Amino acid sequence: MQKVIFRKIRVKSYKPGKSVLLNKKKIIKLSANESALGFSPRVKKKLSKIDLLSKYPDSKSKSLRKEISKKFRCNFDQIICGSGSDEIIQMICQLFLTKSDEVIVPKYSFLMYRIYSGIIGAKVVYADEENFKISVDNILKKVTRKTKIVFLANPNNPTATYLPALELKNLRKRLRSNILLVVDDAYEEYMLNKDYKSGLNLFKNKNNVFILRTFSKIYGLASLRVGWGYGSKEIIKALMNIKPPFNITKIGELSAIESLKDKIFISKSIKHNKKWAEKLKRNLEKNNINTNKVSANFLLLNFDKCKISALKFKKKLEEKGIIVRSLEVYGMKNKLRVTIGNSKENKFFLKTLKSIF
Repeated sequence: MQKVIFRKIRVKSYKPGKSVLLNKKKIIKLSANESALGFSPRVKKKLSKIDLLSKYPDSKSKSLRKEISKKFRCNFDQIICGSGSDEIIQMICQLFLTKSDEVIVPKYSFLMYRIYSGIIGAKVVYADEENFKISVDNILKKVTRKTKIVFLANPNNPTATYLPALELKNLRKRLRSNILLVVDDAYEEYMLNKDYKSGLNLFKNKNNVFILRTFSKIYGLASLRVGWGYGSKEIIKALMNIKPPFNITKIGELSAIESLKDKIFISKSIKHNKKWAEKLKRNLEKNNINTNKVSANFLLLNFDKCKISALKFKKKLEEKGIIVRSLEVYGMKNKLRVTIGNSKENKFFLKTLKSIF
């Protein structure tokens, strides 16, 4: 009997952080950069009134795209929605890449850029960071005639560092014009740093830049899988041709629309994040656990100067029911990533931190 032959795809699959601990019924999950305050109360109110679940949603997510266009003052025809920004990354790779192409990513960056590029068969080229910050010069050194896309998140996950606006503009200026720069704005709402500007604000009118956004982070809709992308009309039209027909659920679309309308909830989330990120940073650094400048809703924990290792610290936290993200999967030794939780979670984290030391 003959075997059915399939293509062998040599990529390492995405490994999410832990979400459960054996023998622990109550856990505090600070491993996935999820919203500290959950989602807008407007979403809960809207969900209680949703009907017509037996009908397919709008294939082109027109209502959500209109709300995005209004909120961010951008062109409706240049917006596409996806099942999380992950799906849009996948479609970008399908649209642009072949086996003969190269993609540049920072050495420590969101894993899905390399995974989707690798599935197509493109060569993934890694640009070294400097002190865990993306280096424009190191990216440019990796450019060849085969380079098709440069992917980066700003601020970057998992390092929580960022490129100031001038450096990001400099990168686009110095890249060859036919290389697509994909800027992932997943955490931009948390950014209060004066030298920062989102990819959308910087490159709204650039045909060779594509912007990624998500409702999984500050909007708190991670389980509903809603993201969106912004690019030239030509790119969006081509993506619309290859996207799955009903990739955004009705519940996801309506929840995202309500989230965009709730300015009070977003403002509250930003203030909460700043307050607790600074407090956690101070307490961690008292114990020689170095962290980045406060930017997104998570901190990179560096144990190179600490008297205990990242692994030992992680195990001590897990004994108390606290889950943080190991960064071994990124190739980062003796480092952890911790998400800013709600007030109760953060207080317990700090109490546990004190008891460990």
